[in-house]
Amino acid sequence: MNVNGQRVHPEDPTARLLDFLRDDLDLRAAKEGCGMGECGSCTVLVDGRTVCSCLVLVGQIADSDIVTAEALERSDPPGRPGLTDRLRAELVDHHAPQCGFCIPGLIVSAHAVLTEHLSPTDEQICCGLEGNLCRCTGYRSFVRAIQAVGR
Repeated sequence: MNVNGQRVHPEDPTARLLDFLRDDLDLRAAKEGCGMGECGSCTVLVDGRTVCSCLVLVGQIADSDIVTAEALERSDPPGRPGLTDRLRAELVDHHAPQCGFCIPGLIVSAHAVLTEHLSPTDEQICCGLEGNLCRCTGYRSFVRAIQAVGR
């Protein structure tokens, strides 16, 4: 598989993708929250789709392209260079990050929304962030930040 543009060869096909990323590759953005795919803290892109990495075994995604929050700018869509940088800046400007635990997963999900929809509606944003839990905010700041990027 390719992780953030580098070819890697996991030794244990039964390892969870989350554990492989964190323990073997030292990529720490995806975090263990619930371990059941309910919180979204471990969200990564697998072949361009958001996936909870705690639910996927590395053997299930052989030959896939995985992108984590550390290298999300590699997935900026053609014609929209700088999308990731702008998203990160708008999240800060809108005071969305609080404790920071959920932020990498939310950024990956928000990036996926903005990749699919040039100017997403509130409903598209909310559907795209569904499954990403944040205990610190009411999500309005996330939605406003994503709207600002989509303009």
